[in-house]
Amino acid sequence: MLIYEYKLDGNKTQYAAIDEAIRIVQFIRNKCLRLWMDEHATKNDLQCYCAVLAKSFPFASSLNSQARQASADRAWSAIARFYDNCKAKKPGKKGYPKFQKDNRSVEFKTTGWKLDPDGRHITFTDGCGIGRLRLIGTRDIETFPVKQIKRVRIIKRANGYYVQFAAQTDRHIEHAPTGKQVGIDVGLKAFYTDSEGATVENPRHYRKAEKRLKRLQRRLSKKQKRSANRKKARQAVAKAHLKVQRQREDFARKAANTLVSSHDLIAFEELQIRNMVRNRHLSKSIHDAGWGRFLLWVNYYAALHGIPVVAVSPQFTSQNCSACGMLVKKSLSVRTHICTRCGVVLDRDHNAALNILQKALSTIGHMGTDAPLSA
Repeated sequence: MLIYEYKLDGNKTQYAAIDEAIRIVQFIRNKCLRLWMDEHATKNDLQCYCAVLAKSFPFASSLNSQARQASADRAWSAIARFYDNCKAKKPGKKGYPKFQKDNRSVEFKTTGWKLDPDGRHITFTDGCGIGRLRLIGTRDIETFPVKQIKRVRIIKRANGYYVQFAAQTDRHIEHAPTGKQVGIDVGLKAFYTDSEGATVENPRHYRKAEKRLKRLQRRLSKKQKRSANRKKARQAVAKAHLKVQRQREDFARKAANTLVSSHDLIAFEELQIRNMVRNRHLSKSIHDAGWGRFLLWVNYYAALHGIPVVAVSPQFTSQNCSACGMLVKKSLSVRTHICTRCGVVLDRDHNAALNILQKALSTIGHMGTDAPLSA
C-alpha cells in the first residue's frame, strides 16, 4: 500500500460535517466494543451489528455503510490485538480494549467518495453532508486508477483536516549493492553510532522546543475554562507539539533511508524501549530520540530494498571487548572502552556497534540472505 496525503480546504459547515462523521465512527466503535463485552461477539457479529445501529439511531445511518463497517473493524482490531497478546503470554498488561473518547478520523472504503479527474478535488457522497473539498498537496493521486484506491481516510489534526489515500500497488526499489555490512548502537549522546565509527547527531527536537512549549502551556493554564481564548491557547499548544512530532518523523525516515540505501546488511539491538522509559532520569530523552520509529522505518526500507535486517540480543554488547571478547565492566557514565587484555581503546558506542554486527553475522552467516530478517 502507498499512502498519499493531502490537506483539505473547505468551509466551516463542511468541517462541522467531518466532525459529526468522526463522532459517529466513535459511537459505532464503542457500541461494537460493548456488544463484545456483553455477548462475546465475533468479527462477523460486529459487522452485522452496524446495520442494526443504523436502523436504531437515525444519525448513524447518515454515515456511509462501508465507513460504518470500517468502524466495526477498528473495534475488532483492538479485540484481536488483546487476544493475540494473551495467546503470546505477553508480560505485563495485555491491552484490554477501552472505549474511545478522542477519535480523530473517519475511514471510507471504496464507496462514499468520488475523486475528480484532475485529482484536485474530492466529493464525499454519504448523508453527512461533507460535500466537495479541495486537495492541497503535490502528490499525483490522479495517476492511480480509482480501483487501486482501497481506503480514503479523513484525519483531524491540530492545524486542520487531512485526507489519506491508500493505493494498492507493489513497490520495490532496485538496491545497488555496496558490499558493506553495519551494526548500529542507538544512544542519547549520538543518535546512533555504527560499526565503522561514524555517528549521527541526536537532533533533540523536543528539548529544543521545550522552552516554547512550556511558555505556551503556562498561557493555556491562565485562561478561563470554556472560554474562546482558552480554545485558542490550547490550539497553539497542539500545533507546537505537532511540529515536534513531524520533525521527529521526518528525521527518522531520512536517517533510515540513508542507512539502508548505503548498506547490504544492518544489525541493531532488540531493545525493550517500553521498559527503558521507566527510568525517570532518562525517559524524556529516550522518548525524544524516537528510536522505535527510526527502527520501524529501517525495517520498512530494508524490505523495499530487499536487504536483511537482524535484531540481536543487547546483553553485554557494551561490556564485552569487540577485539578479544573479554568482559570489561563499566557504568553508563564511562564513555570509553579500554580493554586490559588486548589494549584496544574505542568509544563505548563504537565498541557496542562492532559487537552487534558480530552477533548478527554469527546468527545468519557472512553471506547474509536475500530476504529481510527482523526479530
